[in-house]
Amino acid sequence: MKFIDQISISVKAGDGGNGCIAFLREKFRPKGGPCGGDGGPGGSIFFQVDPQLVTLQDISMQKHYVAENGEHGKGKNMHGKKGKDVIILVPPGTVIKDQETEQILHDLVKPGDVFVSVKGGNGGFGNARFKTKNNTAPRIANDGQIGEVAILDLELKILADIGLVGFPNAGKSTFISRVSNARPKVADYPFTTLVPNLGIVKFGEYKSFVLADIPGLIEGASDGKGLGSQFLRHIERTKAIAYIIDSQSKNLKKDLNTLKKELKKHNPELLNRQSLILLTKSDLILDDDLSINKIDNKIPQILISSVDGFQINTAIKKMAEIL
Repeated sequence: MKFIDQISISVKAGDGGNGCIAFLREKFRPKGGPCGGDGGPGGSIFFQVDPQLVTLQDISMQKHYVAENGEHGKGKNMHGKKGKDVIILVPPGTVIKDQETEQILHDLVKPGDVFVSVKGGNGGFGNARFKTKNNTAPRIANDGQIGEVAILDLELKILADIGLVGFPNAGKSTFISRVSNARPKVADYPFTTLVPNLGIVKFGEYKSFVLADIPGLIEGASDGKGLGSQFLRHIERTKAIAYIIDSQSKNLKKDLNTLKKELKKHNPELLNRQSLILLTKSDLILDDDLSINKIDNKIPQILISSVDGFQINTAIKKMAEIL
């Protein structure tokens, strides 16, 4: 399945049916009264959260959505049928924006959440509605209203408890594959991860939390460099952040500060989240060098190896604690 997290679509609600002009013409009532029925309302277009979805791929296959028009009214006071609604299923975390105004219309987060994006037009009144004492045979009826139209931008921000943030090839994918059910592509070259990966980490008997592994950041990611810029939004909803740093780096402190700088430029509030530092690849360090000085006194720091499992359980326990 292809991961798609941004699309634009057009939506058009159904028009209301026209009211009918008709009169009763029965054997014993040659000059019967007005009997024109009302037109049916047009169908609306809804968005609904489907927890089984993780991407906007299905919606991207169809860029234009049109709901059904309401039926016109008929004689003998027969009202037109309502047009069928269109329901568009989206993954949890989908933000819907008006493309023209860039206003956020709705944020669909919980399973079953529903949002009416455009409403169908009301049906017109038939001439039976216009009968009065002074006008017993009205020859007027309303046309149905035009359904609403919009061009919408859909943006997916995945839902996770902890976001893994680090440079390319720092060991994020190896770590998430070690501790969870996620199976991302792992290789020894930068930008192996091209899409966010979600993994469920189980701890204790019945407890679990969700990790999000986003593509590696580089300096300037928040300004559009590298692949990280388009994925920074995916950590906006996380409750905590885990900085993944290669323990073999020549300047661990600089690496951390660069990552924090990019998060701050994207959204300063991210630096207020609970966080921890995971120094990876301890299996490549000589035993004499396993004691690494603390690179930030305010953030818990753990040296781990996703290959041989060194302190992996300690990392999971600390993640659970900060949540």
